[in-house]
Amino acid sequence: MDVCGVVLAAGEGIRLRPLTERVPKALCPVGNVPLLDRALARLAGLGLTGPDRVAVNACYLGDQVVAHVGARAHLSVEPGDPLGTAGGLGNLRDWIAGRGVLVGNADAYLADPDAPPGPDVAELLDGWDGRSVRLLGRPADDPAAPGTFSGHVFVGFSLLPWRLVRDLPASFGDLVRAVWRPAEAAGALEVVPYPGVFYDTGTPADYLAANLHAAGDGSLVDPAATVTGRVHHAVIGPGATVRGEVTRAVVWPGATVRADERLSDAIRAGGDVTVPAGRIARPGTT
Repeated sequence: MDVCGVVLAAGEGIRLRPLTERVPKALCPVGNVPLLDRALARLAGLGLTGPDRVAVNACYLGDQVVAHVGARAHLSVEPGDPLGTAGGLGNLRDWIAGRGVLVGNADAYLADPDAPPGPDVAELLDGWDGRSVRLLGRPADDPAAPGTFSGHVFVGFSLLPWRLVRDLPASFGDLVRAVWRPAEAAGALEVVPYPGVFYDTGTPADYLAANLHAAGDGSLVDPAATVTGRVHHAVIGPGATVRGEVTRAVVWPGATVRADERLSDAIRAGGDVTVPAGRIARPGTT
C-alpha cells in the first residue's frame, strides 16, 4: 500500500505561552530535541523520508518551521490562520495524490522502551486494508469519557485512506469531526494500542513531564551548556548557563539561571521567562 507521511506543525501552542510567543510549539525542545525532529525521525524509522514521501505544514511563526525543515520534507505554508488538522490535509490534497496518509501531530511525545521510533508505531501499517481509519491509542482512565475512541485516548498518530482525504477542503476543520467520528459511525475505525509513554506536551505540566521522561532517571545536560550550579533531574539545553540550583525543570538553549536562583518545576527560556509547571506525577506513570 502506497503511504505518505504528514507532520502537523501549524498550531500556535496557546497553552504554552509565553514560551510559544517566540518559538512555534513544533520547535519546542524535548530532551534537547525539537518536537518536530522527533516526529520526522519516527517517520524515517518507517522508511518515510524526503519531500516526495513526507510533508510538514506550517503557519504560526511558519518561517521558523520552514527554515528548520529545509529540504527534508515538502512544506505546506498556510496563509492567515492555521487551517486545523483537516484543513491542513485538504491543503495538501494535490501532494498526497491518491496515497494513504500517516498523520502525526508534531507535539506528540511518544517513547516505547521496547522499540525505537518508527517500529514503535509500525502496527498502524501492518495489514492495513487501505480503506479503514486507524488511530494510535492508549486505554483511557474513563473509557466512557467524551473524546475517547473504543475506550482509548488518541496519542498523536493516525492512518487515513485516500478515499476520506480526497474531498477535504482547504478550509478550517478538524479530523475528529470530518473523518474520525464519521468513520467510527460507519464501523470503519480501528484503534491500535500503543504500549509506551505518551504526552501531548500542550500544557506546561505535560511539556515538563515529557522532558523529564526523556532525561531518564537523572539529568540531561547538553555538552555546550555551562553548569557551575546544582542540577537535579532536569534538562539543560545547549548554550544555557546554570549558576544556581535547578530541580525538575527545563532550561532552554541559551537560557540563564543566576547564582541566586532556585528553579523548580518550571521551564526557563532566555534570561527572564519562567513558566511554572506545577508539581507533576513521576513521568511514565500517567
